[in-house]
Amino acid sequence: MAKYIAQIIVAGTQVVGRAFARALKQEFNASQQAAAQAGGGRRGTKQATSDNLTGISIQEAKQILNVQDPSDEEAIEKNFQHLFSVNEKNKGGSFYLQSKVVRAKERLDIETNRANGSQENKSGSQKKSEDT
Repeated sequence: MAKYIAQIIVAGTQVVGRAFARALKQEFNASQQAAAQAGGGRRGTKQATSDNLTGISIQEAKQILNVQDPSDEEAIEKNFQHLFSVNEKNKGGSFYLQSKVVRAKERLDIETNRANGSQENKSGSQKKSEDT
């Protein structure tokens, strides 16, 4: 009897181990694919980190807020205000959709701030070179 119980335990452990290894491999492949789609290298890693932070990609955020250019802050703010107010719970809207609108705006704000920061760094380095 003990022999059969031991065989069942060993077989169960092997099944769980294989499933865990397969899930780990799939997660690794998914993260590699996300980094490749984001551009690879440092830029891709930063973009994938931002996507994970907000849970939304730039393309999805642009679709939600219906904007073409993520640096068009006027259109983003206008569409955000409209979609946010339309989806208010007391107006019969959806809290889920409202939260997606907020996440989309956050994601585009992160991208805009990053772009502005890189422009400031370039202008700052130009000023330093002009001063010398």
